[in-house]
Amino acid sequence: MVLKGEIIIPPDKSISHRALIFSALTKSRVKIKNLSKGADCISTLKIFEKLGVKYEFLSERDLISDSSFWLNSNGNYTFDCGNSGTTTRLLTGLFSGLKINCTLVGDESLSKRPMKRIIEPLSLMGAKITSNDNKLPLSIEGADLNPIIYHSPISSAQVKSALLLAGLNTKGKTRVYEKTLSRNHSEIMLKYLGANIITGRDEQGFYTEIEKSNLISKDIEIPGDISSAAFFMVAGAIIPNSEILIKNVGINPTRSGIIDIFKQSEIDFELINERNIANELIADIKVKYTPEIKPFKIEGDIIPRLIDEIPILALLATQAQGESIVKDATDLRNKESDRIKTICDTFKLFEVDIEENTNGFIIEGKKDFNKDVTLQTYLDHRLAMTYYILSLINKGNTEIKGFECTNTSFPEFLDLINKLTVSDI
Repeated sequence: MVLKGEIIIPPDKSISHRALIFSALTKSRVKIKNLSKGADCISTLKIFEKLGVKYEFLSERDLISDSSFWLNSNGNYTFDCGNSGTTTRLLTGLFSGLKINCTLVGDESLSKRPMKRIIEPLSLMGAKITSNDNKLPLSIEGADLNPIIYHSPISSAQVKSALLLAGLNTKGKTRVYEKTLSRNHSEIMLKYLGANIITGRDEQGFYTEIEKSNLISKDIEIPGDISSAAFFMVAGAIIPNSEILIKNVGINPTRSGIIDIFKQSEIDFELINERNIANELIADIKVKYTPEIKPFKIEGDIIPRLIDEIPILALLATQAQGESIVKDATDLRNKESDRIKTICDTFKLFEVDIEENTNGFIIEGKKDFNKDVTLQTYLDHRLAMTYYILSLINKGNTEIKGFECTNTSFPEFLDLINKLTVSDI
């Protein structure tokens, strides 16, 4: 079979979370277009409903957020973040700044994920946060915060956004430095909604500075998620005779590292109909099967721009002509699973020449897949979808255990694959 046709990729989850959070902070009515309905974003929505925000859905993905009467900060809440690390980390910053007494809990997978990276800097601001050995549940006790200048040891949009949300409700100027620039959706949307925020770069690195601000009401339109598009981009490049068009994809430079890798690999693709909506860059992406894929290297500054795409790019590396290298990606070990170990263990089942390192791996490409295998997802949705694309080029039988975890972040995945699947040519 081959993949032919066009699809509209689902809304960007990172931007959807921020649209829900920032629209609530306007304390007015905001129209949100093309919101992600994945379980992670619904976790964020339900928390704000509990705080009094009213939502009126105009269609499946368009809604009105009305926060005119929200925020009863006198209660002591328990908020369920489900499986969403974004919900947990961003709202820990926000609720610390708003002095909301609450406890954040999550599912079994989320409860194992590290939260020290946000607890430490927020505590430096004066936040009172208790945890289970730097994991969930997190309990926040309302306290006055002070602005800080923070040099983040890792480039993380979630850490940066947590501090910006705390600083948004704190007198004075809070500044966050990063050595390499992580995704900047928070900065873009905060500026779009009128926050007192500036960004720049000096001898200490990339910085974002924010001070106490009132946000204004504006319509927010959310582009398609390039992290979701990545699976189809790679599938189109490695499945013979395929040609697909993926419409309405966000190509924000802090997220579009996969486009740089496609250029490095000399994959046959192009960006069409480039445009700007609510300060975010958007394009349609056409990808064609590329029989001669060049090997690539992922390291350094590009890591924050494609960290979530590395599992599917590892599959791309198996089809490249030569040695591809991933390094400086230690944070992959702190995702829903240890993605470095799991990727290496999985590819070894197919006798791929792959070498695991502390912060990445080396893959020798041009590998044919022809094995009957059972693959474990460990409830990691990005591994699950990578394995599905792998199954499309595996001449053997592929059983994927726990594939239902994709319902959390990308429930439309199989429908879109089936829309593109046609008979062999």
